[in-house]
Amino acid sequence: MKILVCPLNWGLGHATRCVPIIRRLMAEGHKPVVVADGFPFAFLRLEFPSLRFIEFPSYSVYYAAGKSQVGAMIFNFPNIMSGIIREHFWLRDLLQSEHFDQVISDNRFGMWNKRVHSIYMMHQLMVKMPENLKFLEPIVHHIHKAFINQYDECWIPDREENGGLSGDLAHKYPLPRSAKFIGTLSRFQGMGNTIPNSDYEVVAVISGVEPQRTIFEDNLILKYKNSVEKTLIVRGQPQATKKESKIGNISLVSHLPDSELAAVLLGTKKIICRSGYSTIMDLDALKCLHKAELIPTPGQTEQEYLFSLSTNTSEGGKPIGAV
Repeated sequence: MKILVCPLNWGLGHATRCVPIIRRLMAEGHKPVVVADGFPFAFLRLEFPSLRFIEFPSYSVYYAAGKSQVGAMIFNFPNIMSGIIREHFWLRDLLQSEHFDQVISDNRFGMWNKRVHSIYMMHQLMVKMPENLKFLEPIVHHIHKAFINQYDECWIPDREENGGLSGDLAHKYPLPRSAKFIGTLSRFQGMGNTIPNSDYEVVAVISGVEPQRTIFEDNLILKYKNSVEKTLIVRGQPQATKKESKIGNISLVSHLPDSELAAVLLGTKKIICRSGYSTIMDLDALKCLHKAELIPTPGQTEQEYLFSLSTNTSEGGKPIGAV
């Protein structure tokens, strides 16, 4: 089959969790075509240089620099809605000029069409609202469900048992009729036996929407540049030529291939990263979740919830959902 794979460009997580999907499609003899932009476009092009890529923008989003994102989300709302409409009609026009058998949309609301089998991939079926807007959660859930029901299938990248890794996000409300759990997804699947690289005592992995991505990086540099701990910061900015630099006792690198990143994560004593869901799935796949210091993006309710979930430990001392 000829299949469009369309990850959202809000950080790298939506692109990284598409990696095992694309690998499987290729192994089964299908022909994936990637639709992306920004760093997800660059990342997946490095992962799959033989594939065809179509550059088409996601919704333009900008976070606030402070601790609340409510104002930023209100400001971003018109851009998001216009982006959904724009991508929906773009897909319609593409299908009129070229045949595709299937579309797999990771969090892109408008990438469905009744002329093609459309799949929506999403772990956050329940959208967490800020405390002062909690009363809106059921309403927002039903609106989200209406979008999901436009698709033929909804894939949930999580385990169905015991609340999985996503907790309330995918397990609180009854699922849409088309939804099913497909298990966790990670680009590091099958890499658990990678030989660890113990060159660094601290490894920080950065991603996310600006300006919070840069704020996070700057804070880490300030904290560790004079530290005795040898530190690596992976900046989450994939590009054709890897860029490296040093600040004090910190090594900074624009990105690392999956095998090298897995090795340093396995070998380090401490991992610092955002509490994004794809990051949690990656650390879970490597059995490294127990040594991660998860720091949610300020005001990002989903990450704040996943952080709180990860700090509720079982008797064995591991975050709930970790293996």
